[in-house]
Amino acid sequence: MAFQSGREESLSQINVTPLVDVMLVLLVIFMVTAPILHQGVSVDLPQAKGAAFTGDETQLVVTVTEAGEVFLNDTKMTPPELREQLVAIVGERPDRQVFLRADTEVRYGAVVAVMAAVREAGIRNLGMVTSPAGAG
Repeated sequence: MAFQSGREESLSQINVTPLVDVMLVLLVIFMVTAPILHQGVSVDLPQAKGAAFTGDETQLVVTVTEAGEVFLNDTKMTPPELREQLVAIVGERPDRQVFLRADTEVRYGAVVAVMAAVREAGIRNLGMVTSPAGAG
């Protein structure tokens, strides 16, 4: 025969409602701020059919604007400066990939000069960035 008192036994469980509330607020904050972080330099990309792919690390994006200005991610530089910067990056990680974004109105020679600087730096993986066909 077990001894019982008049009190009920309390359950010791974690209340997850405050945790869910905090996670939902963080989700909304990240959803609002994420598009702002990836604005970069504005160029009018050529259109092409193809599937998008994802990367595991910070991508190296070389941008050539309509005026012929060259940017590595968001830093403006000349093709020789670009080559020097990429040589330093390749020294740390020789398998890095570079993505080239060029405006549709940029001179062909400017794009070739940037591609040559990337190649001279030792980058063997050069991807061309386009906008999806029909995306105006």
